[in-house]
Amino acid sequence: MNTCSIAIHGGAGTILRSTMTAELQQQYEQALLEALNAGHSILAAGGRSLDAVAAAVVSLEDFPLFNAGKGSVFNNTGKHEMDAAIMYGDGLQAGAVCGVSNIKNPVLLAKAVMEHSGHVLLSGKGAEDFGRAQQLPFEDDSYFYSEQRYAQWQQALKEDVVQLDHTVKKFGTVGAVALDKQGNLSAATSTGGLTNKKFGRVGDSPIPGAGTYANNDTCAISCTGVGELFIRSVVAYDISCLMEYRGLSLKEACDIVVQHKLVKIGGEGGLVAVDKDGNIAMPFNSEGMYRACRNTAGSTEISIYR
Repeated sequence: MNTCSIAIHGGAGTILRSTMTAELQQQYEQALLEALNAGHSILAAGGRSLDAVAAAVVSLEDFPLFNAGKGSVFNNTGKHEMDAAIMYGDGLQAGAVCGVSNIKNPVLLAKAVMEHSGHVLLSGKGAEDFGRAQQLPFEDDSYFYSEQRYAQWQQALKEDVVQLDHTVKKFGTVGAVALDKQGNLSAATSTGGLTNKKFGRVGDSPIPGAGTYANNDTCAISCTGVGELFIRSVVAYDISCLMEYRGLSLKEACDIVVQHKLVKIGGEGGLVAVDKDGNIAMPFNSEGMYRACRNTAGSTEISIYR
Protein backbone atom coordinates (compact mmCIF):
# COMPACT_ATOMS: atom_id res chain seq x y z
CA MET A 1 0.00 0.00 0.00
CA ASN A 2 1.40 3.39 -1.02
CA THR A 3 -1.48 5.60 -0.03
CA CYS A 4 -2.32 7.33 3.24
CA SER A 5 -5.29 9.24 4.67
CA ILE A 6 -5.94 11.35 7.74
CA ALA A 7 -8.94 13.09 9.28
CA ILE A 8 -9.17 15.24 12.40
CA HIS A 9 -11.86 16.96 14.46
CA GLY A 10 -12.01 19.70 17.08
CA GLY A 11 -15.48 19.03 18.47
CA ALA A 12 -19.09 19.20 17.31
CA GLY A 13 -22.26 20.94 18.46
CA THR A 14 -24.26 24.10 17.88
CA ILE A 15 -21.64 25.88 15.80
CA LEU A 16 -23.32 28.64 13.79
CA ARG A 17 -22.06 31.12 11.21
CA SER A 18 -24.15 33.78 12.91
CA THR A 19 -22.13 33.51 16.13
CA MET A 20 -18.69 33.18 14.51
CA THR A 21 -16.53 36.18 13.63
CA ALA A 22 -14.37 36.02 10.53
CA GLU A 23 -11.25 36.35 12.69
CA LEU A 24 -12.26 33.49 15.00
CA GLN A 25 -13.18 31.25 12.08
CA GLN A 26 -9.78 31.91 10.53
CA GLN A 27 -8.08 30.92 13.81
CA TYR A 28 -9.99 27.64 13.97
CA GLU A 29 -9.33 26.83 10.32
CA GLN A 30 -5.63 27.60 10.67
CA ALA A 31 -5.40 25.38 13.78
CA LEU A 32 -7.10 22.53 11.92
CA LEU A 33 -4.74 22.93 8.97
CA GLU A 34 -1.66 22.93 11.20
CA ALA A 35 -2.83 19.77 12.98
CA LEU A 36 -3.64 18.10 9.67
CA ASN A 37 -0.19 18.97 8.31
CA ALA A 38 1.51 17.72 11.48
CA GLY A 39 -0.08 14.31 11.05
CA HIS A 40 0.09 14.05 7.28
CA SER A 41 3.78 14.94 7.10
CA ILE A 42 4.53 11.80 9.13
CA LEU A 43 2.35 9.65 6.87
CA ALA A 44 3.83 11.11 3.69
CA ALA A 45 7.32 10.25 4.92
CA GLY A 46 6.29 6.63 5.46
CA GLY A 47 5.78 6.95 9.20
CA ARG A 48 3.29 5.12 11.40
CA SER A 49 -0.34 6.15 11.63
CA LEU A 50 0.08 5.89 15.41
CA ASP A 51 2.65 8.68 15.40
CA ALA A 52 0.60 10.71 12.92
CA VAL A 53 -2.57 10.76 15.02
CA ALA A 54 -0.53 11.56 18.13
CA ALA A 55 1.15 14.50 16.39
CA ALA A 56 -2.15 15.83 15.07
CA VAL A 57 -3.80 15.64 18.49
CA VAL A 58 -0.79 17.25 20.20
CA SER A 59 -1.20 20.18 17.81
CA LEU A 60 -4.89 20.45 18.71
CA GLU A 61 -4.16 20.10 22.45
CA ASP A 62 -1.72 23.02 22.19
CA PHE A 63 -4.35 25.30 20.60
CA PRO A 64 -6.21 27.06 23.46
CA LEU A 65 -9.60 27.38 21.73
CA PHE A 66 -10.17 23.61 21.69
CA ASN A 67 -11.26 21.87 24.90
CA ALA A 68 -8.25 19.58 25.30
CA GLY A 69 -4.77 20.06 26.72
CA LYS A 70 -4.05 23.79 27.06
CA GLY A 71 -7.67 24.75 26.32
CA SER A 72 -9.28 22.37 28.83
CA VAL A 73 -12.28 23.57 30.80
CA PHE A 74 -12.50 23.94 34.60
CA ASN A 75 -14.10 21.24 36.72
CA ASN A 76 -16.20 21.93 39.83
CA THR A 77 -13.16 22.48 42.04
CA GLY A 78 -11.41 24.80 39.58
CA LYS A 79 -9.01 22.18 38.25
CA HIS A 80 -8.47 20.73 34.79
CA GLU A 81 -9.23 16.99 34.57
CA MET A 82 -8.32 15.60 31.19
CA ASP A 83 -8.97 12.31 29.39
CA ALA A 84 -7.32 10.80 26.31
CA ALA A 85 -6.96 7.56 24.40
CA ILE A 86 -4.99 6.19 21.48
CA MET A 87 -5.44 2.92 19.60
CA TYR A 88 -3.34 1.11 16.99
CA GLY A 89 -5.20 -1.18 14.61
CA ASP A 90 -2.30 -3.62 14.34
CA GLY A 91 -3.12 -6.07 17.14
CA LEU A 92 -5.80 -3.84 18.70
CA GLN A 93 -3.24 -2.11 20.90
CA ALA A 94 -4.63 0.67 23.10
CA GLY A 95 -3.66 3.10 25.83
CA ALA A 96 -5.77 5.62 27.73
CA VAL A 97 -5.81 7.97 30.72
CA CYS A 98 -8.63 9.67 32.58
CA GLY A 99 -8.93 12.34 35.26
CA VAL A 100 -5.36 13.58 34.83
CA SER A 101 -4.15 17.09 35.64
CA ASN A 102 -1.17 19.24 34.64
CA ILE A 103 0.06 16.88 31.92
CA LYS A 104 0.79 19.09 28.91
CA ASN A 105 -0.31 16.57 26.29
CA PRO A 106 -2.63 13.83 27.59
CA VAL A 107 -2.49 11.99 24.25
CA LEU A 108 1.23 11.39 24.73
CA LEU A 109 0.54 9.97 28.18
CA ALA A 110 -2.06 7.64 26.65
CA LYS A 111 0.50 6.58 24.03
CA ALA A 112 3.06 5.88 26.75
CA VAL A 113 0.50 3.76 28.61
CA MET A 114 0.01 1.70 25.47
CA GLU A 115 3.68 1.30 24.68
CA HIS A 116 5.33 1.06 28.10
CA SER A 117 2.92 0.18 30.92
CA GLY A 118 1.48 -3.22 30.10
CA HIS A 119 -1.96 -1.76 30.83
CA VAL A 120 -4.71 -0.07 28.82
CA LEU A 121 -6.27 2.56 31.11
CA LEU A 122 -4.66 4.50 33.96
CA SER A 123 -6.47 7.13 36.04
CA GLY A 124 -5.79 10.18 38.17
CA LYS A 125 -2.67 10.46 40.29
CA GLY A 126 -1.40 7.03 39.28
CA ALA A 127 -1.49 8.01 35.62
CA GLU A 128 0.29 11.28 36.46
CA ASP A 129 2.99 9.41 38.39
CA PHE A 130 3.47 7.14 35.40
CA GLY A 131 3.78 10.18 33.14
CA ARG A 132 6.49 11.64 35.33
CA ALA A 133 8.31 8.31 35.32
CA GLN A 134 8.17 8.49 31.51
CA GLN A 135 9.60 12.04 31.68
CA LEU A 136 6.65 13.58 29.86
CA PRO A 137 6.22 17.36 30.16
CA PHE A 138 3.94 18.76 32.87
CA GLU A 139 2.76 22.36 33.31
CA ASP A 140 1.46 24.32 36.28
CA ASP A 141 -2.15 25.47 36.52
CA SER A 142 -1.43 28.84 34.90
CA TYR A 143 -0.63 27.14 31.58
CA PHE A 144 -4.21 25.86 31.34
CA TYR A 145 -5.87 29.10 32.45
CA SER A 146 -7.90 31.26 30.08
CA GLU A 147 -10.34 34.07 30.80
CA GLN A 148 -12.93 32.48 28.53
CA ARG A 149 -12.85 29.12 30.31
CA TYR A 150 -12.81 30.79 33.72
CA ALA A 151 -15.89 32.87 32.84
CA GLN A 152 -17.69 29.74 31.63
CA TRP A 153 -16.89 27.99 34.90
CA GLN A 154 -18.02 30.93 37.04
CA GLN A 155 -21.32 31.05 35.18
CA ALA A 156 -21.78 27.29 35.59
CA LEU A 157 -21.03 27.58 39.31
CA LYS A 158 -23.55 30.39 39.66
CA GLU A 159 -26.25 28.36 37.92
CA ASP A 160 -25.14 25.08 39.57
CA VAL A 161 -25.07 23.23 36.25
CA VAL A 162 -22.63 20.99 34.42
CA GLN A 163 -22.06 22.42 30.96
CA LEU A 164 -20.55 21.59 27.65
CA ASP A 165 -17.48 23.68 26.93
CA HIS A 166 -19.36 26.67 25.50
CA THR A 167 -22.57 28.43 26.51
CA VAL A 168 -23.61 27.72 22.93
CA LYS A 169 -23.63 23.93 22.98
CA LYS A 170 -20.35 22.51 21.74
CA PHE A 171 -18.85 19.13 22.51
CA GLY A 172 -15.23 20.00 23.15
CA THR A 173 -13.12 17.06 22.15
CA VAL A 174 -10.29 16.74 19.65
CA GLY A 175 -9.28 13.67 17.71
CA ALA A 176 -7.57 12.16 14.70
CA VAL A 177 -7.68 8.98 12.62
CA ALA A 178 -5.19 7.84 10.00
CA LEU A 179 -4.16 5.09 7.61
CA ASP A 180 -0.44 4.77 6.88
CA LYS A 181 1.39 3.39 3.85
CA GLN A 182 1.88 0.05 5.59
CA GLY A 183 -1.89 -0.39 5.92
CA ASN A 184 -2.07 0.26 9.66
CA LEU A 185 -4.96 2.26 11.12
CA SER A 186 -4.84 4.42 14.25
CA ALA A 187 -7.15 6.68 16.24
CA ALA A 188 -6.59 9.18 19.06
CA THR A 189 -8.96 11.36 21.10
CA SER A 190 -8.38 13.94 23.84
CA THR A 191 -10.71 16.13 25.93
CA GLY A 192 -11.02 18.40 28.93
CA GLY A 193 -14.53 17.10 29.54
CA LEU A 194 -17.44 19.18 30.84
CA THR A 195 -17.31 22.59 32.49
CA ASN A 196 -18.03 22.29 36.23
CA LYS A 197 -18.03 18.47 36.08
CA LYS A 198 -18.13 16.73 39.45
CA PHE A 199 -17.32 13.40 41.11
CA GLY A 200 -14.53 12.42 38.71
CA ARG A 201 -16.87 12.16 35.72
CA VAL A 202 -15.33 10.43 32.69
CA GLY A 203 -16.77 10.54 29.18
CA ASP A 204 -16.36 8.35 26.12
CA SER A 205 -13.03 9.73 24.86
CA PRO A 206 -10.69 7.48 26.90
CA ILE A 207 -12.78 4.34 26.51
CA PRO A 208 -11.67 2.06 23.65
CA GLY A 209 -14.75 1.10 21.65
CA ALA A 210 -16.84 4.03 22.84
CA GLY A 211 -15.07 7.23 21.77
CA THR A 212 -11.92 5.78 20.22
CA TYR A 213 -11.28 2.63 18.19
CA ALA A 214 -8.95 1.23 15.52
CA ASN A 215 -8.91 -2.18 13.86
CA ASN A 216 -6.83 -2.91 10.77
CA ASP A 217 -9.59 -5.16 9.43
CA THR A 218 -12.16 -2.36 9.37
CA CYS A 219 -11.63 1.26 10.39
CA ALA A 220 -10.37 3.86 12.84
CA ILE A 221 -12.82 6.14 14.68
CA SER A 222 -12.56 9.22 16.93
CA CYS A 223 -15.79 10.59 18.39
CA THR A 224 -17.09 13.86 19.81
CA GLY A 225 -20.49 14.26 21.42
CA VAL A 226 -22.61 13.56 24.49
CA GLY A 227 -20.13 11.21 26.16
CA GLU A 228 -22.61 9.27 28.27
CA LEU A 229 -24.70 8.35 25.23
CA PHE A 230 -21.64 7.47 23.15
CA ILE A 231 -20.56 5.11 25.94
CA ARG A 232 -23.99 3.50 26.16
CA SER A 233 -24.05 3.07 22.38
CA VAL A 234 -20.43 1.85 22.13
CA VAL A 235 -20.31 4.07 19.04
CA ALA A 236 -16.81 3.53 17.70
CA TYR A 237 -16.90 -0.26 18.02
CA ASP A 238 -20.45 -0.42 16.67
CA ILE A 239 -19.30 1.10 13.38
CA SER A 240 -16.45 -1.41 13.14
CA CYS A 241 -18.87 -4.27 13.91
CA LEU A 242 -21.29 -3.21 11.18
CA MET A 243 -18.42 -3.31 8.72
CA GLU A 244 -16.94 -6.58 9.94
CA TYR A 245 -20.08 -8.65 10.50
CA ARG A 246 -22.56 -7.12 8.06
CA GLY A 247 -20.13 -6.11 5.34
CA LEU A 248 -21.25 -2.49 5.26
CA SER A 249 -19.11 0.29 3.83
CA LEU A 250 -17.63 2.91 6.15
CA LYS A 251 -20.22 5.47 5.05
CA GLU A 252 -23.13 3.08 5.50
CA ALA A 253 -22.00 2.05 8.97
CA CYS A 254 -21.40 5.65 10.06
CA ASP A 255 -24.80 6.77 8.79
CA ILE A 256 -26.61 4.02 10.72
CA VAL A 257 -24.86 4.84 13.99
CA VAL A 258 -24.61 8.65 13.81
CA GLN A 259 -27.77 9.59 11.93
CA HIS A 260 -30.14 6.92 13.27
CA LYS A 261 -29.08 4.97 16.37
CA LEU A 262 -27.64 7.98 18.21
CA VAL A 263 -30.43 10.33 17.16
CA LYS A 264 -33.05 7.93 18.58
CA ILE A 265 -31.61 8.32 22.09
CA GLY A 266 -30.67 12.01 21.83
CA GLY A 267 -26.99 11.38 21.22
CA GLU A 268 -25.83 14.56 19.54
CA GLY A 269 -22.35 14.78 18.05
CA GLY A 270 -20.18 13.28 15.36
CA LEU A 271 -16.93 11.55 14.51
CA VAL A 272 -14.13 11.20 12.02
CA ALA A 273 -13.35 7.83 10.47
CA VAL A 274 -11.07 6.18 7.93
CA ASP A 275 -11.27 2.62 6.65
CA LYS A 276 -8.60 0.12 5.62
CA ASP A 277 -8.77 1.37 2.01
CA GLY A 278 -8.27 5.01 2.98
CA ASN A 279 -11.89 6.11 2.55
CA ILE A 280 -12.82 8.94 4.92
CA ALA A 281 -16.13 9.78 6.63
CA MET A 282 -16.83 12.78 8.87
CA PRO A 283 -20.52 12.46 9.82
CA PHE A 284 -22.28 14.51 12.51
CA ASN A 285 -25.89 15.11 13.56
CA SER A 286 -25.31 18.51 15.19
CA GLU A 287 -25.24 21.98 13.61
CA GLY A 288 -21.53 21.79 12.96
CA MET A 289 -18.23 20.05 13.61
CA TYR A 290 -14.70 21.40 13.36
CA ARG A 291 -13.13 18.94 10.94
CA ALA A 292 -10.46 18.48 8.31
CA CYS A 293 -9.07 15.67 6.19
CA ARG A 294 -6.57 14.80 3.49
CA ASN A 295 -7.45 11.77 1.39
CA THR A 296 -5.42 9.24 -0.58
CA ALA A 297 -5.39 11.58 -3.59
CA GLY A 298 -3.87 14.34 -1.46
CA SER A 299 -6.86 16.69 -1.59
CA THR A 300 -7.63 18.65 1.58
CA GLU A 301 -10.95 19.64 3.15
CA ILE A 302 -11.37 21.99 6.12
CA SER A 303 -14.94 22.59 7.29
CA ILE A 304 -16.93 23.81 10.28
CA TYR A 305 -20.59 24.06 9.33
CA ARG A 306 -23.04 21.72 7.65
